[in-house]
Amino acid sequence: MADLRVIGGDLLPPAAERRHLLAVSDLTADDVARLLATAGSFALSQERENKKLPTLRGRLVLNVFYESSTRTCSSFELAAKRLSADTMTFKSAGSSVDKGESLKDTASTLSAYDPDVIVLRHPEVGAAQYVAGVTDARVVNAGDGKHQHPTQALLDLFTMREAFGRLEGLNVAIVGDVVHSRVARSLVQALALVGAHAMLVGPPALLPEGLAPVSHDLSAIADADVVYVLRMQQERMLAGANFVPTLREYTARWGITPERLRTGQRVMHPGPMNRGVEIDARVADSEAALVTDQVRSGLVVRMAVLYDLLTTGPVAVESAVGVA
Repeated sequence: MADLRVIGGDLLPPAAERRHLLAVSDLTADDVARLLATAGSFALSQERENKKLPTLRGRLVLNVFYESSTRTCSSFELAAKRLSADTMTFKSAGSSVDKGESLKDTASTLSAYDPDVIVLRHPEVGAAQYVAGVTDARVVNAGDGKHQHPTQALLDLFTMREAFGRLEGLNVAIVGDVVHSRVARSLVQALALVGAHAMLVGPPALLPEGLAPVSHDLSAIADADVVYVLRMQQERMLAGANFVPTLREYTARWGITPERLRTGQRVMHPGPMNRGVEIDARVADSEAALVTDQVRSGLVVRMAVLYDLLTTGPVAVESAVGVA
């Protein structure tokens, strides 16, 4: 039975028996393979002059964001539009949330529009699970606190596969503020599903126990195929907590510079990047960086997720993509 949590004064019920994407743990290896294959088909469709497909015409996708976002919010909105769905983006700032409206009441209000999918980003762990229990829509977790961000993990896998031609056996060093990172938690689980290997690298205070093998020595990235860089999430750190002495010292010891990389390694970052802190601008702008590729992957992977939740599977993708 799922844990019960309280969010905004509301008791969290279990999700109803229907399809959602709330965490990487919702997925099997076959699910990942299907979604990546579907994303690959949609990537081909985006090379055409007419990039829009009629696949989800008449469907409604609501993007509900309680936290700031550039890449996730824009790519989900564009993904829905490329599939011909109707979209609406709700941001908590400037809404009734500012007047104290609970997550339950906001979800009930938006559910009255009869959406097919609700894409939710929220600062509280379990928010997506909660909304899945109070709406008839499919729910996609676009990030809940420092817990999960499953579509980011999927787009990262897609990017790695495009770059290396495989996923099985890849070694990925995740460097930086792992303890506050939903991206890292989701990615470690996703890498395990596809037979790839994760290592966490960074200061002791920023590496959680039991998630993956850890190293406090940056030289451990030498054997990695991918160096996955994370920013310091100071907005999630408790006031007064000192995880590193200073950002300058963090950069000196853990910042990714050209001198700390070997030939053939690829560098990834989920964004937003703090240039000059966790990543040198020369690395961010180099041919080794896959950051822009990740953004492109985000569009087609999120198209695949929406498609997969609202249709019977990947069989119809070829005919959908073939429609002019």
